Amino acid sequence: MGKIRGLKKPINIWGILSFIFILLIVIPNVNIFIKLFQAPNENWTHIKEYLLKDFVINSTVLIFFTGLFTIILGTSLAWMISVYQFPFRNFLKWALVLPLAIPAYIGAYTYHGILKYTGVFQSFLRNSFNISVNQKYFNIMSMEGAIFVFTIFLFPYVYLITKSFLEKQSSALIENAIVLGRSYTEIFFMIVLPISRVSIVGGVSLVILEVLNDYGVVKYFGVQTFSTAIFKTWFSMGDLESSIRLSAILMMMVVSILVFEHFLRGRRKYSFTTTKIRPLKLIELKGIKKVLASIYGVTIFSFGFLIPLIQLLYWASITYKTILSYKFIILLGNSLLVAAYSSVIIIIVALIISNYCRINNSFISKIYSRITMIGYSIPGAVISIGVIVFFVSLDNKLFWLYKIINPNTGKLVLSTSIIMLIFAYIVRFLAIGYNPIEAGYEKVGLKFFEASRMLGMGITETFLKVDFKMIKSAVISAFLLVFVDVLKELPLTLILRPFNFNTLATKSFEYANDEMVQEAAISSLIIIIISTILIYFFYKLGDREEKNVG
Repeated sequence: MGKIRGLKKPINIWGILSFIFILLIVIPNVNIFIKLFQAPNENWTHIKEYLLKDFVINSTVLIFFTGLFTIILGTSLAWMISVYQFPFRNFLKWALVLPLAIPAYIGAYTYHGILKYTGVFQSFLRNSFNISVNQKYFNIMSMEGAIFVFTIFLFPYVYLITKSFLEKQSSALIENAIVLGRSYTEIFFMIVLPISRVSIVGGVSLVILEVLNDYGVVKYFGVQTFSTAIFKTWFSMGDLESSIRLSAILMMMVVSILVFEHFLRGRRKYSFTTTKIRPLKLIELKGIKKVLASIYGVTIFSFGFLIPLIQLLYWASITYKTILSYKFIILLGNSLLVAAYSSVIIIIVALIISNYCRINNSFISKIYSRITMIGYSIPGAVISIGVIVFFVSLDNKLFWLYKIINPNTGKLVLSTSIIMLIFAYIVRFLAIGYNPIEAGYEKVGLKFFEASRMLGMGITETFLKVDFKMIKSAVISAFLLVFVDVLKELPLTLILRPFNFNTLATKSFEYANDEMVQEAAISSLIIIIISTILIYFFYKLGDREEKNVG
């Protein structure tokens, strides 16, 4: 019995490491609020009086309409795929996830290249039909264009989460409604939407956070938001204080949205009243309905993935000779290595914290679990400011040590290295790695852990020989998701990268920003291809898990 007393309160290396990791995540964000109470400078007075209102209005308009349209697209497609059988359904079921493989900023300059005066669409109309169009109807570089780009590339968040929920629902819900004389349209609005509210709100919350995090789209389209303001005050003005104040306001905006999300979810919960659950049985569509369903699904897939991909492939075919070189290989290596290193470290941190939390079910462990989610809720531009403040302060405190190691050293060592960028990735994407691993632990439970401890194994030995082997698929899923997100990340990388260090994401953005859209195609394509492959593997892994459970 003495050997299992540690089950109740395992104060060991796992607890110590978890505390250190949580502290490192919290400190950069706390720094933002500490600096907020300093006296404002002249730049901030000008921003507050003349510009702040526009930042708030533009950000609000973006998240409201993008949220609304992603709900419409994502929910309707989730319902269609989950309930009906029609041509191309099996393909669309996973293909509708692929728009997530295209970062919104890449989609933005791709669609601008397609629709501008010299783009393929207008050129085709002029050359083939001698038709000249009014340019104002094809100007995508606007607020409306930004909303379109965000919607078409981010709706899979709502689609995935809502589809996953609907596929687990009992067919009795729909059958009973049909017996009571309800049409499928009435069933969708009166039954499906209410019971799917939590899933829909969860999906659209991720969309809103992605919109607030974005810098590439709004910068390229000239839409003034908090992200562009933070970049401008930091890079153009060199004004860290004003950047911090803007970051703090954006953080408060994010917190307000998360509180509102919690309110929208409400206290209503829907659960099964019986253990005999028959999953939804697909309804065969016939006639014009099956044609319309196929057209709808294929059209959204085309706008969200196929059309941008074809345009990028064409641009790549005419620029690859000038782009592919030794420098490009270094660029590719930078991207893959920083994504791999960051992903491995994030997975290790997530494994340690989640394992500590599950075997130490206490108030502290619940706080730890919540804190891991902070980074993904905060836009990258905000995190980068907090990380800069933290690392500059750390360099100042460690300068005496740097002098001992190298008398000729500069004062800023860590804050000009790749370490700061990787640290920021950990803060930002820990939640992406933590969630799948936590879900994997929940499926395994504590029975095997307790049995191993009773047989005399320590916590670390149990983890290595028992737990890790059982959650291996969850770890792989977490790694794939983190790798894709790091590979696509733009705001953090732009601000925190070391001098003369580029990734595929930053190089694509630089080309596009310099009006060299065609030259940006190859680096963009590599991001998309790698992301597509990893997303496909992630989808198939999840599909296999569901079949095994079934």
